[in-house]
Amino acid sequence: MKAELTKPEAGLTGAGVLWMIGSLASFIGMAVGSRELADTMTIPQILVMRSLVGLAVVLILARHLLPELRQLRDIRLHGLRNLVHFGAQYCWTLGVALMPLAEVFALEFTMPIWVAIFAWAFLGERIGLARVLAIAASFIGVLIVLRPGAGIVDPAALYVLLAAAGYGASAVFVKRLTRGSSPQVIVVWMVLMQLPMGLVLLGLQGGAMMPVPADLPWILLVGITALSAHYTMARALRVMDASVAIPIDFLRVPLIALIGWLLYAEPISAAVFIGAAVIFGANLLAMRSEARNRRAEIAMADAGAEVAAGAVVAADAEAGKDGGPR
Repeated sequence: MKAELTKPEAGLTGAGVLWMIGSLASFIGMAVGSRELADTMTIPQILVMRSLVGLAVVLILARHLLPELRQLRDIRLHGLRNLVHFGAQYCWTLGVALMPLAEVFALEFTMPIWVAIFAWAFLGERIGLARVLAIAASFIGVLIVLRPGAGIVDPAALYVLLAAAGYGASAVFVKRLTRGSSPQVIVVWMVLMQLPMGLVLLGLQGGAMMPVPADLPWILLVGITALSAHYTMARALRVMDASVAIPIDFLRVPLIALIGWLLYAEPISAAVFIGAAVIFGANLLAMRSEARNRRAEIAMADAGAEVAAGAVVAADAEAGKDGGPR
């Protein structure tokens, strides 16, 4: 554990940048595909189609995980995590269907705030001053994006904020689950559990219409990018530090704003960019402050261990002079 904590942080690398480009493309592709499918499908049907594609990918690539899956380790926690994550996916997809895409992505950057709050509530992790200030600044950023004084706030924005909170809670659950489950198994359980959840919701809403052939490319895009977005982000974070990767991830906002303008004639709002920058900047500064504090704590612990080891050596040497222990 100590070796992992003391490992030097990785800076900007070519491989990391390529993985982050894959992550950017995946998140943007998932949003565009969801927007296109929302014209002909209900939200539950989109989620079911997405899970069906994920199931096909899992059946092809994840057979070697069967022994670990059969152990059913932390199965109740997997169920709770996926229930929360499924609700977040529903809210996010609804927001994508109803709001300008740039606003959705800007509000989604509040997720680290929810991670900190839920980690404090459920895991007992400490919230430092930098994180408290980031929470306050993020709230200001949300107000800039939503502009409540400029007219009626879009109700769909509340769904996106709920999605960000759900993603934050899900991330905390994943942090707990990784103590006993591999990341691959967590993803497999996500697909296996969220497919029946989507089917139940689909049944409660009166069933679904058969997809038309023109929907097939968008279904494949949403299903594949739902898996690749998180995979490529995880691979990027393995070769570069989060404080380097997250600024690249922020490029999602201007890129999706450009795509929204080109494909859907969505206006490009300066308020969205300013609010997103406030949210992003506050979280980035908090992240870097927390990383510095962790490095300082590790250095102090290492120094204390060296002092203790030196004291032991000195005591042994003194004992040797006195003729050994009595």
